[in-house]
Amino acid sequence: MEIETSYYQQKLEEYLQKAVEDRASDLFIIAGGQVSYKVDGAIQSLSEEKIFPDQSKELIQALYAVAKRDIHKYELEGDDDFSFAIGGLARFRVNSFRQRGSMAAVIRIVQFDIPDYKTLQIPEEVMLIAKEQHGMVIFSGTAGSGKSTTQACIIDKINQERAAHIVTLEDPIEYLHRNNKSLISQREIAIDTQDYLAALRACLRQAPDVIQLGEMRDYETIRTAMTAAETGHLLLATLHTRGAVNTIDRIIDTFPSQQQEQIRTQLAAVLITVVSQQLVPGVDGKMIPVFEIMHVNNAIKNMIRDNKSYQIDNAIQTSAAEGMISMDQSLITLFQAGKITADTAVEYAVNPDQVIRKVRV
Repeated sequence: MEIETSYYQQKLEEYLQKAVEDRASDLFIIAGGQVSYKVDGAIQSLSEEKIFPDQSKELIQALYAVAKRDIHKYELEGDDDFSFAIGGLARFRVNSFRQRGSMAAVIRIVQFDIPDYKTLQIPEEVMLIAKEQHGMVIFSGTAGSGKSTTQACIIDKINQERAAHIVTLEDPIEYLHRNNKSLISQREIAIDTQDYLAALRACLRQAPDVIQLGEMRDYETIRTAMTAAETGHLLLATLHTRGAVNTIDRIIDTFPSQQQEQIRTQLAAVLITVVSQQLVPGVDGKMIPVFEIMHVNNAIKNMIRDNKSYQIDNAIQTSAAEGMISMDQSLITLFQAGKITADTAVEYAVNPDQVIRKVRV
């Protein structure tokens, strides 16, 4: 039995090592399929053969052994959440669960190093957010679009450039920050604190200069976030929306109708920038981030306040001199640079008919 345990622990560590080396986001151990990992949004096989329930059980038990965690909660409830680190490699967030009567797990890889924003092709205009001192910045996009990575790069830039207390509220923690010029407190939801709202309210008593809020899920959290931005903090938050207009409408629609006029006024006052992003396949097969950038100038403030968000897209398109760019223009620019195909530009466009005329001449 010791030989088997040692073998499966060795195999597990090999899988974790490979996942980190290839910058995978998640590792999957599920009976009935191969051990797999997700790289650039695509699931790839790690093991040569499928694993059976007995093998998945051994791997999950090895996982608990490496994490030095009691397996009792999983055996009692059928699922479990926990984190552990391997020195010099990475930190891992685990969700173990039972499926079809067998043991399974999905392991999120939390890199120790923050990726270089230039390598990731994050525009300089986005990185200028690091110079802001107060107000609200929202990163929008679907799950897996790279919002957390963009936030991590901005936090890292602040950390390199000025002395500040940065508090991150995440579920899960995606990147580990080391104190540089700034002091960074990273709190993980359900492990270090109850939920986003409780963490955000407590955060306001922790003398933060910068707050990274993983997600704004309800109007109480949004209201507290706007209050934080009003009172002299720089708040970076995410929403699962597509585009600046949808982001603004989602925030306002979260509130009861009798409060929406007040919220539009408050939002117009605190919102600095909305960065909307998505990942699209490049000609080399790798995923490329595409950005829409909306800075809240006086014209857009009035549009938000006067419930005329439908005019914002046009304001973005005509404000390139202020650093703004629409999602469709970003796609056209990538196509013209030879980084994506015409089909990709059209497929991921907000207004495909307009993009077709630009890329299919």
